[in-house]
This record gives sequence, C-alpha cells and structure tokens, in this order.
Amino acid sequence: MTEDKFPGWHGTTILAVRRGGKVVVAGDGQVSVGQTVMKGTARKVRRLKPGGHDVVAGFAGSTADAFTLLERLEVKLEAAPGQLQRACVELAKDWRTDKFLRNLEAMLIVTDGEQIYVVTGAGDVLEPEHEVAAIGSGGNFALAAARGLLDSDQDAETIARKAMAIAADICVYTNGNLTVETIGG
Repeated sequence: MTEDKFPGWHGTTILAVRRGGKVVVAGDGQVSVGQTVMKGTARKVRRLKPGGHDVVAGFAGSTADAFTLLERLEVKLEAAPGQLQRACVELAKDWRTDKFLRNLEAMLIVTDGEQIYVVTGAGDVLEPEHEVAAIGSGGNFALAAARGLLDSDQDAETIARKAMAIAADICVYTNGNLTVETIGG
C-alpha cells in the first residue's frame, strides 16, 4: 500500500461489518502527509450504482489511484451486472497485469450488501472470514475492535462506529470524522 512506497504518506481506516442482512462500510476523514494532517473531512466511502445495482466501496491509499480503480470497477460491474465477485476478480487481474494499473497505490473494500471483498494490487480478492474486513493505517485496530464487538447484540452500524472510534483513539492517522454507508437488508 501507499505507506510502503511513500513512507511520508499515511492512509486511512476503512471498515466493513456484516450483520443482520446488512453491511456497513465506515471510513474516517483524515488525510495525512508525514506528521501533518492535510484534511480531516475527506470522503473515502462511496456508493456506486453501475447498471442500477448498488455497490459500496471504501478506499485507502492514494486518492487519485483509488478513483481510477473505482472507475475501472464500475466498468467491470456494468459488463457483469450483479456479479460483484466476477467484477472484483477481473479488476484484480487487470490491476496486476496492466503496465499502468500495476503502479497504482490503493486498496479497496467493496460490497453489494451480501458479499464483502478486499481488492489489492497484488491480485488479491479476499472475502473476510469473520463478517468484518478492514484496510488502511488503522485497519488492524478497527478489525480487532469490530471482531471483539461481534460477540455483542449490537447492530452492524453500532459495531462499525464503536470500532472506528477505538481505531481513532489508537492510530494517529485516523480521525473520528466518519462517512458511513449501509447496504443490504
């Protein structure tokens, strides 16, 4: 991801939680360069509607690179309406093999309300084991918190908001200014 290639740039935190037939994707709003917060209100979770099908995507890494990937994902979804897994696999194949795309520095979490995938430039299309996926600088903190909260009777949005608050308390590259999208159910 971006942190490896550009050590002065730090990403974000994106979290997806599936519960009760719904998937909630939450992302913080902080953009940092080195030790400077450049912006606290970025919107890194987006709702896409390719071919009339709802898909929610969150991204970590370079914003321009992520937008390029989201545009490519929309094209893949329009070519295979309602087939999120196929579109993600096709995007990952292109990302891995295309000379231009392989240099893009971002990661995506994508969901249609039923499936959740983490898509990376290494060619990975990963489906989470435990109804939770997270990416970005604070991703591991949010993931651990959300997995711990899955034992409660709280809904997906409450778990996502609490886990993101925990990540923001621990990770200096994550803030509490959230964008939250719910899909499914």
